[in-house]
Amino acid sequence: MTPPIIPAPYESAAPLLRRLTPDQALRGAWAPVDNATLETARTMLNDIATRRDAAVVDYATRLGDLQPSQHPIIDRPQLLHALNTLPPDQRALLERTADRIERFARAQRACLRDLTTPIPGGEAGHTFIPVSSVGCYAPGGRFPLPSSVLMTALTARAAGVATAWVASPKPTQVTLAAAAIAGADGVLAIGGVQAIATLAWGLLGLPRADIIVGPGNRWVTAAKHLVSTDVGIDMLAGPSELLVLADDTADPAIVAADLLAQAEHDEDAIPVLVTTSSDLIQSVEQQLRLQLASLPTRDTALAALRNGMAILAESIEKAIQITDRLAPEHLQIITRDAPTHAARITNAGAIFIGARTAEVFGDYGAGPNHVLPTGGTARFRAGLSVITFLRARTWIRIDDSAAAAGQASDAAALARLESLEAHARAAERRIDP
Repeated sequence: MTPPIIPAPYESAAPLLRRLTPDQALRGAWAPVDNATLETARTMLNDIATRRDAAVVDYATRLGDLQPSQHPIIDRPQLLHALNTLPPDQRALLERTADRIERFARAQRACLRDLTTPIPGGEAGHTFIPVSSVGCYAPGGRFPLPSSVLMTALTARAAGVATAWVASPKPTQVTLAAAAIAGADGVLAIGGVQAIATLAWGLLGLPRADIIVGPGNRWVTAAKHLVSTDVGIDMLAGPSELLVLADDTADPAIVAADLLAQAEHDEDAIPVLVTTSSDLIQSVEQQLRLQLASLPTRDTALAALRNGMAILAESIEKAIQITDRLAPEHLQIITRDAPTHAARITNAGAIFIGARTAEVFGDYGAGPNHVLPTGGTARFRAGLSVITFLRARTWIRIDDSAAAAGQASDAAALARLESLEAHARAAERRIDP
C-alpha cells in the first residue's frame, strides 16, 4: 500500500498571528466602510434616483452582473425549476438546513407574545406586526452564499413577512434553489449599489422593500447606509470576525481549524485568539502552518491571518474582559468550564460553547442566524432574527372616564409644566363633569 502523502507545513519565519497586548488589541478603530467607497456609492445612487431603471441596468451590465440584453429578474417559476432540476443530494441538503433554520426562527417567533395589561379606566398593550416587504441580499462572486438566502428569507417568512425578494449577483442554480425553498417571490440577479437601490426604491417592477437585510461587500454596506433614511436595514456589516477564547485545555488543532475557517471567508476577515496559555499560542501557530499546506483557499486565509491577532491574558477573568470589550461577531469558547464562561460574556453576536460546537455549525444552519453584528457593534446590536422584521405596535383603550380621571388630571398638569395648553385642555375634556 502506498503511504499517504503528508503535506509540508507552510514555511515562514514571521508569526502568522500578530502578538498583541490586551491594550494594543483594544485600541483599534473600526468603520464599516471607507469614505471613498461611500462617496462613489452616493454618486451612483444619485444617478439611479434620476435615471431609475435605465441606470440600474447600465451599472449591472457595466460591472459584470448582467450580459447585454439579459433580463435581471428571475421569477418564482424559474426558482422552482432550478430546485426541481437540482441533484437530489443537494436538494436534500438544502431542505434539511432550511428545516433547522425555520424551526429555530418559528420558536423565536412563538416567544414574542402580544401584551394586554390593565391601566386606570381601560387597557394598554402591544402587538407584534411584521413589515410587509423585505429585500434579502446574498453575496455572489467567488463564494456564492445560498446559506445566506436561507438565513434571511426563511427568517422573514417565519416572522410573517408577506413579500420577500432576494438579490444576488450571478446567482448559481443552488442559490436559486435555496430561494425557492426559502419561499422567495423571485431573485434580482444583480448586486452592489444598484441592487440595494432597486430593493429600496422599488425599481425594475419590484415592490419597495420595508427593510433590507443580509451581508455584502463594502459597496453593499455603503449603499445600505445611504438608503437607510428611506428603508430599514439590519446592520452595517464589516469584515467577518471570529474570536476563540481558550485556555490550556484547548486542542490546538481545533483552534487552528476554526481560525482558518474564518480566515478563508475573505482577505479582510479577522481571526483572533485570546488565551491564558502561551504554549497554546505556539502550538496553534504550528497547526496553522500544517493545515495551511493542504488548504485550497490558502492564499485568502494567509491574507486574513495577517489581520488577526493572538492575545495572551494573565487570567481567565482578564480574558473574559478582553473578549467583552472586543465584542466579536462570532465567539468560540474552548475552556475547562465553557458554559460558565459563556454566561459571563455580555457582548458577542453569537456564542459557540465548548470544543464540540464548531462556529461553522452556526454558519451552516444549526438553527440560529449567521447574519451578525461586526466591528464591536455587538455591544449594542443583535444579529438577524424574526425580531428584525417585527414592530411592537403599542395601543391604549380607555372605557371608564371616571376611573381614568386621575390619569387625565396628571396629563393636563404635566402638559402645563411644558407650556402646552392645548394638550392640557385635550386631556381635561376626557374628565367627566
